[in-house]
Amino acid sequence: MNAPAYNEAPLLTGRGLVKRYGRVTALDHADFDLHKGEILAVIGDNGAGKSSLIKAISGAIKPDEGEIRLDGQLISFKSPIEAQKAGIETVYQNLAVSPALSIADNMFLGREIRKPGVLGSVFRMLDKSAMEKFARDKLSELGLMTIQNINQAVETLSGGQRQGVAVARAAAFGSKVVILDEPTAALGVKESRRVLELILDVRSRGMPIVLISHNMPHVFEVADRIHIHRLGKRLCVINPKDYTMSDAVAFMTGAKEPPSEALAA
Repeated sequence: MNAPAYNEAPLLTGRGLVKRYGRVTALDHADFDLHKGEILAVIGDNGAGKSSLIKAISGAIKPDEGEIRLDGQLISFKSPIEAQKAGIETVYQNLAVSPALSIADNMFLGREIRKPGVLGSVFRMLDKSAMEKFARDKLSELGLMTIQNINQAVETLSGGQRQGVAVARAAAFGSKVVILDEPTAALGVKESRRVLELILDVRSRGMPIVLISHNMPHVFEVADRIHIHRLGKRLCVINPKDYTMSDAVAFMTGAKEPPSEALAA
């Protein structure tokens, strides 16, 4: 397992991010840091601005103020497609999978491989065998080949298996960062366990992960650091080994002030 590179500059940063919706300020000069090789959990009460922060980083919204840097380079995404091209993959809570399509087709949704030569360039024929092989290889790498048939429709899979396909797709195409929005929401205990193992497996391959979750036990089990978001900005960053879940909830709700060293993180 690759240790988080905290002695190096962060891989992905946000500084002074502001996003307003009319009179509502969703992001109020928010900061963000993701280091190489880490799982960074982002937690916060409803309405704290977590979703706006993640949408700004993944290209779904454009901040009104502030800057985002990836590998030190200033970036400004106009859409999630641009973020994907830069290597940032996001798995949203609703999964964004097409239930009627096969596992292989879902893996390549919007990124289909065409046959070489005239068949692909002129007749736009898809290279089904190449896509099926790639999908099978990626699912096998992540221990997901309990799924017997790569061509079965996603709607025939369990909730955990669907989430596995979505995470595998993000891990396969994300070259820099994977963002997971509530990946264990609506899953049973056993399926949640498998998804957490999958998250750790993706991280062990060197891929940094941003994990947005309301599930405190899951956050404290897998996160290397926890970014606590409150009132539109980063309140503090804590190490889950140094604090309890009760501490995190108290910081998040304003019942308790975080220590100065956490504020400076």
